[in-house]
Amino acid sequence: MAEPDPDTISSGAGQRLGAPETLGISTLDPGHRPPAMPPGRHVTIRVRMLDDTEELFDISQKASGKVLFDLVCSHMNLIEGDYFGLEFQNHQKMMVWLDHIKPIIKQLRRPKHTILRFSVKFFPPDHAQLLEELTRYLFALQIKQDLSCGRLTCNDSSAALMVSYIIQSEIGDFEESQCRSHLLNNNYIPDQMPLIDKIMEFHSKNIGQTPAESDYRLLEVARRLEMYGIRLHPAKDREGTKLSLSVAHTGVLVFQGHTKINAFNWSKVRKLSFKRKRFLIKLRPDLNSSYQDTLEFLMPSRDCCKVFWKICVEYHAFFRLFEEPKPKPKPVLFSRGSSFRFSGRTQKQVIEYVRESEFKKIPFERKHSRVQYNSRAQHNSRLSPLPSPSHHEVPTDESVLVSAEDPSASRVRMSPLHQRNGHEERTGPHLSASSGHSHGMVNGQKSLELCGHSPDGRLPSPLTSPLLNDACSVRTDDEDEVRRKRFPTDRAYFIAKELLTTERTYVKDLEVVTVSFQSAVGQDEATPDSLKDAVFSAFEPLHKFHTGFLREVEQRLALWEGRSNAHIKGDYQRIGDVLLKNLQGLKPLTANLNKQSEILLELEKACKASRRLETLCRDFELQKVCYVPLNVFILRPLHRLIHYKQILERLCKHYPATHVDFRDCRAALADVSEVVDQLQGSLIKMENVQKLLELKKDLIGVDNLVVPGREFIRLGCLSKLSGKGLQQRMFFLFNDVILYTSRGMTATNQFKVHGQLLLHGMTIRESEDEWGVPHAFTLVGQRQSVVVAASSLVEMEKWMEDLKVAIEMAKTSNGPSSELLTSSLTDNKCPEDSSMEAESEDDMTAPHTSLEKPTPHRGNTMVHVCWHRNTSVSMVDFSIAVENQLSGNLLRKFKNSNGWQKLWVVFTNFSLFFYKSHQDDYPLASLPLLGYSVTVPSESENIHKDYVFKLHFKSHVYYFRSESEYTFERWMEVIRSATVPSSRARGLNGKETHP
Repeated sequence: MAEPDPDTISSGAGQRLGAPETLGISTLDPGHRPPAMPPGRHVTIRVRMLDDTEELFDISQKASGKVLFDLVCSHMNLIEGDYFGLEFQNHQKMMVWLDHIKPIIKQLRRPKHTILRFSVKFFPPDHAQLLEELTRYLFALQIKQDLSCGRLTCNDSSAALMVSYIIQSEIGDFEESQCRSHLLNNNYIPDQMPLIDKIMEFHSKNIGQTPAESDYRLLEVARRLEMYGIRLHPAKDREGTKLSLSVAHTGVLVFQGHTKINAFNWSKVRKLSFKRKRFLIKLRPDLNSSYQDTLEFLMPSRDCCKVFWKICVEYHAFFRLFEEPKPKPKPVLFSRGSSFRFSGRTQKQVIEYVRESEFKKIPFERKHSRVQYNSRAQHNSRLSPLPSPSHHEVPTDESVLVSAEDPSASRVRMSPLHQRNGHEERTGPHLSASSGHSHGMVNGQKSLELCGHSPDGRLPSPLTSPLLNDACSVRTDDEDEVRRKRFPTDRAYFIAKELLTTERTYVKDLEVVTVSFQSAVGQDEATPDSLKDAVFSAFEPLHKFHTGFLREVEQRLALWEGRSNAHIKGDYQRIGDVLLKNLQGLKPLTANLNKQSEILLELEKACKASRRLETLCRDFELQKVCYVPLNVFILRPLHRLIHYKQILERLCKHYPATHVDFRDCRAALADVSEVVDQLQGSLIKMENVQKLLELKKDLIGVDNLVVPGREFIRLGCLSKLSGKGLQQRMFFLFNDVILYTSRGMTATNQFKVHGQLLLHGMTIRESEDEWGVPHAFTLVGQRQSVVVAASSLVEMEKWMEDLKVAIEMAKTSNGPSSELLTSSLTDNKCPEDSSMEAESEDDMTAPHTSLEKPTPHRGNTMVHVCWHRNTSVSMVDFSIAVENQLSGNLLRKFKNSNGWQKLWVVFTNFSLFFYKSHQDDYPLASLPLLGYSVTVPSESENIHKDYVFKLHFKSHVYYFRSESEYTFERWMEVIRSATVPSSRARGLNGKETHP
């Protein structure tokens, strides 16, 4: 007999991200049809869903299994369909999975009399990897079935706890007589009667949980059980001992009864095969192992062997590969082995596809649930599986965001189903896009997101882009021509106009501190007087001065444009005299700017001492007016001086020495350069302190992050190789240590620290060939080694370059001596790789307390953007981004729209922020630029306008139009500073200005 050889197990990983094939297209979507049906006689297929309902599907007998599966996913509007499959009993009475590649006629002998079951096929190790509420609901139904039939075995406490979550989802909050009656009429576990009191006790502690929260808690308990997702296949060892084989995300498992007695991790398995009744596991050579090179298990029949071998091949490919394996070339004469291969997206592709896309939420019904606030209302639950129990009303202003993935989507009206806890959610006015049609597709389609809190109390995804209403005027070509003829075209005018537009933004930023912060925090009795005095004395004089300066610049530009006293405009086509006068007046106010770090530390110290002040500051940062972190606003005065220097350098470069404005510009440049040079050293230290303080808010499990001598270098995403395969982790590199973390699926969205590696004595080596993983390298510490993989060659080079420089720095410097992590985590212990799957009643009851009052947290910081975009940024990048700020009016056009919208746009902190006008107090939307490329449109794109640049990220395209060649060059320059990685040649401790 030919021996099947699953190449998927011995071959290297595929490319990191192939184009995923879409599954589960919504039947509700205009312009998209169900999968193409091949010709031939049709047959009706009966599919039993996880809620025990049965659906009929009319399909051609010649259609492949994938066509039927797509129809089922389409029927449910299921996006993450790749975790599921259709199973049926074949003619040999064995339960097998429907093959996606083979025609249905070759798999079902009697299609009319066969019932296919829609079931979970791949069980991920962490329920937080399931990003859609509907997916988690379906998993919860599968757990409910497995409990009921006795397949998911566990102790009594675990069983009672899980049933309490199930009935919380079905009947709602605890009421004793109702709960007891429900349990007497419904059996959830075998021999349920003795456990009714215990179930009721647990149920009484679930008050306030929504069905979505209950599903999440149920999966949280179930995933820790040894039998979670286990499907046993009978076998015997060589001695004839009765065993069972199973497969999981980690590898092949061996059970005796319901007890796991052995496990063969994928990293140790070289090849899986079968020969007649014998199932063979060929292991990689290991000197420390007592196992033979090849293990042999005897199964009841050849078909049993083949069924188990197939599911092993699929599990390995789904959890370990980057993309679907390519089909083998067909042999010319003879075939050897099976041609079977995994078909579909891998888990890596599914997670990245769902994260990078936004979808219209289609309401779904929970068949067994009587709860009023069911999942139909939680239409914005992706990436936030634990909504806050408290109800947050959506603001009724015009703060509306839509996903960056589909900017042309028009307004989607909330249905009456979108209610929660009996309160109808209020939305802002309906806004219209310039494209006239609506897209409602589920798979690959984009959802409406509201600025501020979503209906479940969460912040929107950071991957957002604006859709503005008719108040944002659409400029016509005639108006554009008239404007160009009326206003000056001199380059100096546009440089002066940049001074005006950025000064407007700067004054607004000062008002965030002097007005908004003072009213929200400064007037509270919890704020120490010393902090009030420090903030007031530093910012009030600056605000007063720059308000007057802005007025003078506006008056000068009005004269320059000829909007008043046009006959004398020739005397006012300059800006150097205004700059010189005001910069000399600003000098006394800059004397204390090197003390801005004292305000940062004073604020941090006060928040540590007062829980109320800490809450006030956190709540203030969640306000829309605080569009970047609060401590960024505190350093704005220093960055503004650098902006003045850059503007004056451009003016001096443009003017000939004989120009009337040259002398004043050169004198003003000398004055501001002197101040900037004096503050440069302090600015570098303050930016580092500010970054450490900001990172501290994003991390859980860190003590003493902000200590003298510690410098931040880089943060970003890498995939860490462990026993569970490649897992996405966020790494934070400092000059003495590197931390690795995972994103918590909680209300705070913070990153939990898993471990640390000290840089002292560390070495690095490339490991792509060693592990068969693209862009892999190994960090070899004194007590621990970690294998990681970057998303691209460029990312790997950036990390390795920074790590090598940081390691050299660690050799020569003393560095901070304090321990970084909490005492529960040490350098040589990685909790994610230790025995986390062990069942613990303490662990299972712990979630009750975590839902009481979740702490809100900004979900749109740069750390979260890096996590979503799978990229990284360095401290040098941060410094360039804050120094290269720009403001002004731009015209924006979407890929599929016709008109251009006029917007006020602010670039700062790696993002574009969009306003209706410069007078608005807060942005309507934002677009993080990490991962985007900025180019000029090609001829084929039919953008027949001057000064247009194009922002492009995967399938997302935006066009922006500026008013002159100078402004076009400036926008291209500053956006490139956020999208093109910086050169390490500039060093870790110094930076150039970016003219």
